[in-house]
Amino acid sequence: MRSQDVGALEDIRRLKYRYARTLDLKRWDEFADVFTEDATADYGTRAVSERLTLRGREQIVSYMRDALGGNIITVHFCAQPEIDIDGDTAEGTWCFEDTVIVPDHRIMIKGSAYYEDRYRREDGVWRISHVGYVRTYELMLSFDDMPSLQLLANRWADVPQPQA
Repeated sequence: MRSQDVGALEDIRRLKYRYARTLDLKRWDEFADVFTEDATADYGTRAVSERLTLRGREQIVSYMRDALGGNIITVHFCAQPEIDIDGDTAEGTWCFEDTVIVPDHRIMIKGSAYYEDRYRREDGVWRISHVGYVRTYELMLSFDDMPSLQLLANRWADVPQPQA
């Protein structure tokens, strides 16, 4: 591995971490900045009944803002990157797990997959040119099936605290 590839590997790892962080924290302008303008996304999830194929940075960000905005809670963990660099392009595979809590519908979705990403360096900055996955598993739990479940905190909404 060339020494410049070591720096690129770290840049790409930080890019993917920023993707997850800005998505989970709903920092939509920062989230947009992780993508190339012509980026594509292909998310395989049964939670919305069909594969999602999105074209362009604007469509990706708009979809996420609409689908995961409000008081919806998301947590994405990405690990075990395998990244191959070829000049100003790269490909990466990442294991990930996510949790989505939708208080208004009283459900929690959990799942895992392997991201299959492509990256492009433009003007010295790495960005995601394609992000996609097919689920290894996805499950949905109803709060109503778990009477002891209490959502004690939600950064995005006022949640009543349990009575002492």
